[in-house]
Amino acid sequence: MFVLLTACGESSSDASSEPDSAGEDLAKTQQLNVSVFPGASNWPLWVANEKGFFSRERLRVDVSPTPNSVEQMTGLIDGRIDIALTAIDNIVAYREGQAPVPVLGPDLVAVMGIDHGFLRVISQPAIRTYDDLRGKTVSVDAPATGFAFVLYELLDRAGLKYGSDYSIASAGGTASRYQALMRGEQSATCLTPPYDVQAEAAGYTRLDTAVEVLGSYQGLVAGVRQSWARANRRAMISYIVAYRNAVNWLYDSRHEAEAIAIFGRNLPDVPPDVAASVYRAFFVDPNGIFQDGAIKVDGTRMVLALRSKYAVPQKTLTDPTLYIDSSFLESASSR
Repeated sequence: MFVLLTACGESSSDASSEPDSAGEDLAKTQQLNVSVFPGASNWPLWVANEKGFFSRERLRVDVSPTPNSVEQMTGLIDGRIDIALTAIDNIVAYREGQAPVPVLGPDLVAVMGIDHGFLRVISQPAIRTYDDLRGKTVSVDAPATGFAFVLYELLDRAGLKYGSDYSIASAGGTASRYQALMRGEQSATCLTPPYDVQAEAAGYTRLDTAVEVLGSYQGLVAGVRQSWARANRRAMISYIVAYRNAVNWLYDSRHEAEAIAIFGRNLPDVPPDVAASVYRAFFVDPNGIFQDGAIKVDGTRMVLALRSKYAVPQKTLTDPTLYIDSSFLESASSR
């Protein structure tokens, strides 16, 4: 599956068409290849396309859904994609040699924060408590990266020990895990909107919400190769500007009905009432999508703490600034 967001602008002859320090011609539309996990978290991208926020920044954004974090991160590292909307944990994993494949991304950085993860532990209807998961199988994207460590930590705090009290299955991204859970292949997993809402509506059990247990947690970010971002500085800043404009548009309650219509055109199998519920979680709830685009340092510390606890080879990771380049966001914020 490949979704093409054609946000093509027209050339202009005004003063802004002078090349920047990287030699880019600002009058030309630049194509960006963006990798995402399927789901509601891509709502700002849909809006940025339909409402013209990308085209105003002279960007054409090609969005490709990824089946799992390994495919996404290896594509980012080898240059097949430019920007990955991914868990910051993935950035850290591939920087530190703790990923599920022997591939390093030494210049991977996060340039914009998106959310706290919206992770909910959802189980089969018969599973009513964490203790009911003892001896059962839970699913993750990949065992050593993504949001897997969040699930391990929530289970640990509930008294189920990693490596002994339950089994782990790799089931891919959130959409794939949702489908596997619906088929009864695993007993529980972490889901994000709209899949958690749909599962609960079907009678599945919500055991926990991660942010309520862990506090601040940095979830999705815009991840890039720092060398690519520096060489394409104008496009990187313009992408952040367009994305934040789309988020601000979504936060305006006057646009809710149109926003839900846009959601329906991109996720037609999700009922409108579920879309409305996701809208409230994303753009009304105080723990919703980040309006400022800032990467939460305390939330990143939690990511590093969990990685220090569960990742192999074991490392003690404590400095969030190693994985963050805020210079592009700062430039975007001044516009």
